[in-house]
Amino acid sequence: MHNRRNFIKNALTPLAINKLTGMLEFDKIKNIGIQLFSLPKLLEDDFLMTIKMLAKIGYTELEFFGPYSFSHPAAHEGWKVITPMLGFSGSGYFGKDIQEIKMILDDHDMTSPSAHTDLNTLIHHMDQMAEAAHILGHQYVILPAIPDDRRQSLDDYSRIAETFNQIGENAKKAGIKFTYHNHGYGIKPWGEVSPLEIIFNETDPELVFFEMDIYWTAAGGADPVSWLRKYGSRYRLLHIKDMKPRKEFSGDGNDAPQWIELFPFMTSAGDGDLGVEEIVETAQSTGVEHFIVEQDMVVNPERALARSFDFLNKKI
Repeated sequence: MHNRRNFIKNALTPLAINKLTGMLEFDKIKNIGIQLFSLPKLLEDDFLMTIKMLAKIGYTELEFFGPYSFSHPAAHEGWKVITPMLGFSGSGYFGKDIQEIKMILDDHDMTSPSAHTDLNTLIHHMDQMAEAAHILGHQYVILPAIPDDRRQSLDDYSRIAETFNQIGENAKKAGIKFTYHNHGYGIKPWGEVSPLEIIFNETDPELVFFEMDIYWTAAGGADPVSWLRKYGSRYRLLHIKDMKPRKEFSGDGNDAPQWIELFPFMTSAGDGDLGVEEIVETAQSTGVEHFIVEQDMVVNPERALARSFDFLNKKI
């Protein structure tokens, strides 16, 4: 009996115990990314020093946001309306040309696997977007938001799904992948189906990929873990921020005032109530490739972004 107990004790390695209890061991995240909309003012004031700060923290992947020099004129006009309130000019490359950005990334052992852009640029300027993507290494070109006038009904969402398929086909021909980043709208059901489910169901898995924002997914009343499990490898990137306490939209999340209501509850990864560790572990198991911290225009970015990095680097 004693020998049998010893055999069982020795046989149950940590991995075996985890499997028996329904848990899995996951590799550490090799490269933790940062969405640069987290600290646009610092980047505009001193791009190089801010990149040095991010590299010192440990970030190795950068996700840019537009508009860029090649972006559609409508994108530049749209940013002109809001950039005075945000305190920066709205330049996606912060006044530098693409080759200079590439050199800075190389000097700091950083890569940029993804970039956000706008719908008009994706429709009308895909060639220019792809050219920049190939220089900087963007594998994924991402639409972060659907314009208001294109998401007022379920029929609108079916039409945008068709548009996404067309963009995805053009992106594939150009050697890159088109991706949609969910915001807070479209997650709560409209009747028997949610608008985001329409996008998933009516887009081609070979042409349209997804970046889950865990904060806005939870704000919309959905469980990020359940959605990751449901749609599996269609999610290729994850935006990570935490929420304390956990809140949902006062309505369906379809308008800006509802988003603004929830901004005060954003916090660094691990400091809130979203269960970031479980979400990330699930994402690793379902095929997510890039884990990107985004704390929108965060106060005291050096401290807050370091805190998120340390949590992901040590705890996950």
